[in-house]
Amino acid sequence: MGQEPRTLPPSPNWYCARCSDAVPGGLFGFAARTSVFLVRVGPGAGAIPGTPPFRVIGELVGHTERVSGFTFSHHPGQYNLCATSSDDGTLKIWDVETKAVVAEHALHQHTISALHWSPRVKDLIVSGDEKGVVFCYWLNRNDSQHLFVEPRTIFCLTCSPHHEDLVAIGYKDGIVVIIDISKKGEVIHRLRGHDDEIHSIAWCPLPGEDCLPINQEENSEPELPNGRVIAQTPVTKGCYLATGSKDQTIRIWSCSRGRGVMTLKLPFLKRRGGVDPTVKERLWLTLHWPRDQPTQLVSSCFGGELLLWDLTQSWRRKYTLFSASAEGQNHSRIVFNLCPLQTEDDKQLLLSTSMDRDVKCWDMATLECCWTLPSLGGFAYSLAFSPVDTGCLAIGVGDGMIRVWNTISIKNNYDVKNFWQGVKSKVTALCWHPTKEGCLAFGTDDGKVGLYDTYSNKPPQISSTYHKKTVYSLAWGPPIPSLSLGGEGDRPSLTLYSCGGEGLVLQHSPWKLSGEAFDINRLIRDTNSVKYKLPVHTEISWKADGKIMALGNEDGSIEIFQVPNLKLICTIQQHHKLVNTISWHHEHSSQPELSYLMASGSNNAVIYVHNLKAVIESNPESPVTITEPYRTLSGHTAKITSLAWSPHHDGRLVSASYDGTAQVWDALQEEPLCNFRGHRGRLLCVAWSPLDPDCIYSGADDFCVYKWLASMQEHSRPPQGKKSIELEKKRLSQPKPKPKKKKKLTSRVSVKQELYDGNEEESIRESAGPAENGSVSEQEGEEEAREPELPCGVASVVSREPVICPPLSVGLEKPKVIVNNKVTLLKKEPPKDKPEALVIKKRKARSMLPLSTSLDHRSKEELHQDCLVLATAKHFKELNEDVSADLEERFHLGLFTDRATLYRMMEVEGKGHLENGHPELYHQLMLWKGDLKGVLQTAADRGELTDNLVAMAPVAGYHVWLWAVEAFAKQLCFQEQYVKAASHLLSIHKVYEAVELLKSHHFYREAIAVAKARLRPEDPILKDLYLSWGAILEKDGHYAVAAKCYLGAASAYDAAKVLAKKGDAASLKTAAELASIVGEDELSASLALRCAQELLLARNWVGAQEALQLHESLKGQRLVFCLHELLSKHWEERQLSEGESASSSYNTWSTGIAGPLPERVTAVWKSAFSLDTPEQYQAALQQLQTIKYPSATNNTPFKQLLLHICHDLTLAVLSQQVASWDKAVEALLRAVVRSYDSGNFTVMQEVHSAFLPEGCDHLRDKLGDHQSPATPAFKSLEAFFIYGRLYEFWWSLSRPCPESSVWVRAAHRRTTSVEQSQQLDDAGSEETDTQAPQPEPSKPPELDMRLTEESKRMLNTCKELFSEKHASFQNSQRTVAEVQETLAEMIRRHQKSQFCKPTANGPDKNDPEQEAEQPLPSPQSQGKEEKNEPLSLPELTKRLTEANERIAKFSESVKTWPFPDVLECCLVLLHIGSQCPGSVTQEMQQQAQELLQKYGSTKVYQRHCQTFCT
Repeated sequence: MGQEPRTLPPSPNWYCARCSDAVPGGLFGFAARTSVFLVRVGPGAGAIPGTPPFRVIGELVGHTERVSGFTFSHHPGQYNLCATSSDDGTLKIWDVETKAVVAEHALHQHTISALHWSPRVKDLIVSGDEKGVVFCYWLNRNDSQHLFVEPRTIFCLTCSPHHEDLVAIGYKDGIVVIIDISKKGEVIHRLRGHDDEIHSIAWCPLPGEDCLPINQEENSEPELPNGRVIAQTPVTKGCYLATGSKDQTIRIWSCSRGRGVMTLKLPFLKRRGGVDPTVKERLWLTLHWPRDQPTQLVSSCFGGELLLWDLTQSWRRKYTLFSASAEGQNHSRIVFNLCPLQTEDDKQLLLSTSMDRDVKCWDMATLECCWTLPSLGGFAYSLAFSPVDTGCLAIGVGDGMIRVWNTISIKNNYDVKNFWQGVKSKVTALCWHPTKEGCLAFGTDDGKVGLYDTYSNKPPQISSTYHKKTVYSLAWGPPIPSLSLGGEGDRPSLTLYSCGGEGLVLQHSPWKLSGEAFDINRLIRDTNSVKYKLPVHTEISWKADGKIMALGNEDGSIEIFQVPNLKLICTIQQHHKLVNTISWHHEHSSQPELSYLMASGSNNAVIYVHNLKAVIESNPESPVTITEPYRTLSGHTAKITSLAWSPHHDGRLVSASYDGTAQVWDALQEEPLCNFRGHRGRLLCVAWSPLDPDCIYSGADDFCVYKWLASMQEHSRPPQGKKSIELEKKRLSQPKPKPKKKKKLTSRVSVKQELYDGNEEESIRESAGPAENGSVSEQEGEEEAREPELPCGVASVVSREPVICPPLSVGLEKPKVIVNNKVTLLKKEPPKDKPEALVIKKRKARSMLPLSTSLDHRSKEELHQDCLVLATAKHFKELNEDVSADLEERFHLGLFTDRATLYRMMEVEGKGHLENGHPELYHQLMLWKGDLKGVLQTAADRGELTDNLVAMAPVAGYHVWLWAVEAFAKQLCFQEQYVKAASHLLSIHKVYEAVELLKSHHFYREAIAVAKARLRPEDPILKDLYLSWGAILEKDGHYAVAAKCYLGAASAYDAAKVLAKKGDAASLKTAAELASIVGEDELSASLALRCAQELLLARNWVGAQEALQLHESLKGQRLVFCLHELLSKHWEERQLSEGESASSSYNTWSTGIAGPLPERVTAVWKSAFSLDTPEQYQAALQQLQTIKYPSATNNTPFKQLLLHICHDLTLAVLSQQVASWDKAVEALLRAVVRSYDSGNFTVMQEVHSAFLPEGCDHLRDKLGDHQSPATPAFKSLEAFFIYGRLYEFWWSLSRPCPESSVWVRAAHRRTTSVEQSQQLDDAGSEETDTQAPQPEPSKPPELDMRLTEESKRMLNTCKELFSEKHASFQNSQRTVAEVQETLAEMIRRHQKSQFCKPTANGPDKNDPEQEAEQPLPSPQSQGKEEKNEPLSLPELTKRLTEANERIAKFSESVKTWPFPDVLECCLVLLHIGSQCPGSVTQEMQQQAQELLQKYGSTKVYQRHCQTFCT
């Protein structure tokens, strides 16, 4: 790939104590997601002079989870070694020069949280994990030691720079210990003082404790009891240690005394925007103790500021703020890591990583920021260059921020501004206003559309109309008439169109975004009086002139509309999967007709280019359907996400794909030019630099945006299989989702939810994944890479097991469907009442009054007391207080006293039932009281209504019953018993509510049954149900059932469309039949044709003819297919086809007819299709003439080529039948030119042998007089015929055994596989041919004579090939092509020289390339151009203009009808003359040489001209 010219890398990982580091000489590395990015800093970075001296130079790839630690070896001689730790449990040692793993271990059982390469021991790497385990690993002897110091979570650890055995460890709870690893991790000091996480530990760079003037006595810190009493060994004598903690303090500790000697409290700085000190702000306190300034300490602070503390004045809390003078140079969020770096020119720098996603470099001498490297915290979803502010690139990122990158800034490579206000979600779409400076439209994952003014600091304007799902794309276009935009006078010249994941395109007025946006479907319906359901739109694109709008749809169709009223002029049925991207060719090409080219990409891997010139200019009355692409670009192996035409070239396109690569194509030649494989994920967007023709930007789900040069790529086409398999493996290797998810499938509704969500995610154009690491930690960003696979997983399960699906998504309530789950989990209908009833039968019935009963079973004394109290109560009318209290206590006596007491007894008993969980007994007691309404109220409040209670409700009155049924239905919904709830609603005649309830919980089958049974047939609710269910089934891939739904809703058109969605022959045939039955003739015809073409690819001609029979309008196509079949059969008989005969299925009439092919064809047409009269022929001819196929290229697939040729041949035969000879000649010529253009010589000769067995003479007779309009076409046809025979003759000479026959036809052609044409455009083949027939002269002389006799006539006719005007025309064309190539080469060289200049650090790398470049022109241009200097630009331009003027002067007939290459024919004849002396007349040789001398000036022919003409 060459060194990548520029990278916007992923953000450094957050919340890691040490995940970036740097070594002297200028290499800095930081961990980002699962890899480490390396940045060269200083003079060696090879940056462009004048820009900041740094460059991203590579990536260490190998971990599968987030990298949590990164440390270089700081030992001279091994600065190239570094170590990483990751959440995947491994610790890897790398060599940064080879970017390869040198060693690794997976000793830790828990997440590694700290890592350091010992500054004293060359090969020691110490790491610690969340459970407190420390491992020491010695690289050179591959040995390790396990230490378990404290059972606490380690947060950071740092090895001492002065003593090789000391390591300081900081824990989550604020403890710091210093251990001696030589004594099995014995704790030397336990330092207590912090009371929160330790974020950073820094040893003083000088040993001893004389560097800081700390007065020991004065220090107010209390003595801290030590972990254990230690004899003062010389080891611990003297050294300071600084620790930074989340408790907002920095503490300096003395190792000789094992206690703190200084505490620095972080200051609250008055920042712009202000911070409320009472709010506990996020804090990460990281430290750096500068090696050359031991009395100073650098620390981070609350809001991203950096402080330089002066430790000599500990009592004054004295610090200096970094970058105090320059506003906006500081980080805006907390800082995680600080790394010192000494460059080659001995500058002392400090690098910082922060939550604001910037890496900043500080000059320690001035404390100013030298440069900033921005980074991305999410997928790069969208790229857009400003059409006004050249070189200004907007990037939509999944971290909720828009980046605007000024790519042409002279002072700064990474001049990037961030816009986050008002965004708050992933930015999925961007579009600059075509003329207004700084006006940027954005769309987000949550459906928001807004407008930013990038030149101001104002928050964006947000449209008041949101999309229900992700915004897929945005486009500026002319306003279409809609009510919302007011009268004619006050309209903006351009409005903003947005397309969202729910399938709507909205028009927003930029003048009043607060007004409601207009759904353009309303206008489309009105203008085109559409009856059926409009397709779900997924992409919108306006042609540059603002007159034509293209909409891409979920079913793969693309619709072309004309302004102002959006009249549908054309539908393109090409992709059969969701359309992701549509791009119109730019308007400023040298050939104006190219602006009608439209490229499109879908979830299929093929890109189609359509030429809409004819359709747009003809402005048809009714919409045209296009089913043939102009060009097909195949090569990618996964869905296409983005396309962009080069603004610098004609017909050059770049595509981005999920196969992990970007591909540059020459769309006109269908040729892949170069393939970029620098990303490590699926590509989401691509944009061509508006300034540099060789430079392209691409973004992907690897959180990167790369700027790369097309000319520097080593691959020319996308990887076939291997690389895509690797990518797939990489994705599959991600941890599988927890099996918990399975549980969800048990409740039927969630199954459906899950299936929809799954497929929806699939259909969302790039499944978006969870929120990327916005304000949360980076880990979530990691998950992003894995999560999108989840939905797809679900989706694929669906597609693989269609048998299970219908019951799940459609089925009646049969909990049995799910076999492997416990039935108890199915919270469905309450058959659970039954088992309970059974259980109750077995037990003794529960007592209704258990408390009273138990009170009557107490001791005899108590019972006697009851009697006395009862007697008193009954006897005395007035009760004194004691007796009342007694009665209160002995509530069970209510059974024997008055009603009030009984009620009280019932209340106590009822409460007891409720507490024991028997509401039904409580309800019965209340019923005994006669308080039915109260019972229902209580039961409803507690959600304990039962069938029984509701059945009794009518006793309390009609209204109570209605209320109770509704309350019960609500309760059943909470219990997820929706069907039962609906049945209850039906019992009170709430039909609409019941239907709505079933529908909203996706019980469509049941809802439709109810609606059909209870509502009027014409009720709109029914249609709505059918359409909603149909849409969901369609999304799940149950196309047949969906079609039934659409038929139920009387939307036959949609039914046919949905059946055709699968795209296999059987589905297409059914869809075509259905469309035919309901009278949708046009749709039926296009589907039948598609079906036939599918069957044709499988060589099933019988099926293809059956499909075409469906429609009268396809009669013409039947003739084409018939001819195709006869031709294939004809070739098969002569063993020409590629051994496919076994699988072919021929019609009966294709066998048993003898004679020349054209006669066999007409005979079959007569017998099988009763085509007899000239009128019938004429009708068929007219039908077929309307179909135009694009011209062929070298890359046209063989089967497609053959079908197109057969179409032309059918036209030729039909024209002959109606005696329209000029049309016949033109059609034949088209067939021949098609095979010639595709480089398929074999097919060309086959066409000649089958349709012109006797040559062209009979056609000349038919055309008669010379003034026929078809004469130029006939001349071309004859020329191609002679051209073919000329080659065959020449090859027959080159055979070792020529006497067999001069016209060795099929057999030889098969053996030499002449396919892909041996036309002499490349010189190489010619030379081999000259050497092949060396033994010629030794042959018997009479054989030579016989050869010449036989072929003299043929060689004489070759004069026809010497057409001066064609030679001149072709020469001008070659000149134009050559000049354009030279210009492109000059530009490329210029760029390479520009690019190679700055890379000072690697001249050796680029040298071979330059050497290889230099000699390129020499072999080709040994003519006059070699002698003088290379051509200057004005000279080239002059040549180009002259050639174009010459071309303009030629007559139309020369331009219209192709002709074999005249100089090529001259060379072949001269070769034949040299091989076979006397065979070519002197005169002809002379003529050939003259033509060569006159027109052989271009490089291609120069060498040959010298061979023959000197």
